[in-house]
Amino acid sequence: MAQDNVSNNTIATKHRGRRTSFTEDHLKILTDTFNKTPYIGYASRQRLALETNTEEFTIQYCFQNRRTRHGFQKKSEPEEHLESSQNRDHAEEKIQSRNDRQPRIKYTWSQLHTLNKAFIGNNYPGRDSIEKLAKEIGVSESRVKVWFQNHRSSCCIQRKKEANEGLEQRQNQGQDLCDESLEGIEST
Repeated sequence: MAQDNVSNNTIATKHRGRRTSFTEDHLKILTDTFNKTPYIGYASRQRLALETNTEEFTIQYCFQNRRTRHGFQKKSEPEEHLESSQNRDHAEEKIQSRNDRQPRIKYTWSQLHTLNKAFIGNNYPGRDSIEKLAKEIGVSESRVKVWFQNHRSSCCIQRKKEANEGLEQRQNQGQDLCDESLEGIEST
């Protein structure tokens, strides 16, 4: 009986994706790029993916992990504006990086149906699930990951909105009861 529980626990654990190994040359390219710009756009990720012979999402994870390891925090808006006004060359680079953004994806009905069905089953899918979904609907893994992030966020906002509306309705009902009881007192 105890062995059954142990075997069930090993099946239930999440499987990590394959670990990517970079050559020294590839690491040098990634490190140099990270040191110049820790937040890179889609076009830069695509270029690095071609140079290192990996997928674009792997480059994205690599940069995310490196920023986390180095305790890197994104600058606040006022700091960025202050520095960009002091250094015009740097400001031009930021404008170019905005143009590096990946174009907005318009999902088809069948793609949205597949994504919503997967979201209902598990709103925090693992890397394997994301890979399967990406292949199934024909978009990149990073786009599937972002869709789940956005959908979780919008669901959270919707739940808060519904909770606030429910609270307002209860308060209004309470006020109505209060008004009715006051009317009854006044009429006597």
